[in-house]
Amino acid sequence: MISRIDHVSLAVKDYEKAQNFFVALFGAVPGAFADDEHLKYHWRIFSLGDLSRLELLKSTGDGSFLENFYRRNPHGGVHHITLETPDIGHVKSVLEKKDIPFFGYAEYGDVWKELFIHPRDAFGVLIQVAEFRPDDFLDDRVKLPAGKKWSVHKDHRGIRLALAHPGGGTCEVRLTDAEAAMLMEDLKQG
Repeated sequence: MISRIDHVSLAVKDYEKAQNFFVALFGAVPGAFADDEHLKYHWRIFSLGDLSRLELLKSTGDGSFLENFYRRNPHGGVHHITLETPDIGHVKSVLEKKDIPFFGYAEYGDVWKELFIHPRDAFGVLIQVAEFRPDDFLDDRVKLPAGKKWSVHKDHRGIRLALAHPGGGTCEVRLTDAEAAMLMEDLKQG
């Protein structure tokens, strides 16, 4: 039902400082972003390493849906976690059968489908469950070109093999020349 945790979302008061912290200190790669005029907030996804992601949220004006969160958390903090699903309809039916309340169900075409489980029903954390194509939200620097499932690079340390991950982005493995030769033999024997 759930493929993985896609990202942890942080609501921050000083967006520029938070962005600089994660980009300059930890090498986070900025990805997709948008502003929501109705709920008055900005979001952006950041990739860290092979498969880790976080999202930064900030208020964009008075009446932002984040105001209550900031009242309870004056310095900001973890706002929600997002779980990826291959089938949001299945998640909905399971939650309904188990009498677990959810809210905010929305479909944005084929790009994004979501629902939320309130912290009172999820042990203190707001959970967003979403169906989407993870690569659509990542910068080109952290994913392979469309249709490509691997890349191989040789350098002074051996072979670097990057594989497309179903959760978006890549997973990278470093191989010595001897390990690469053993892999080639295994692939031939299939």
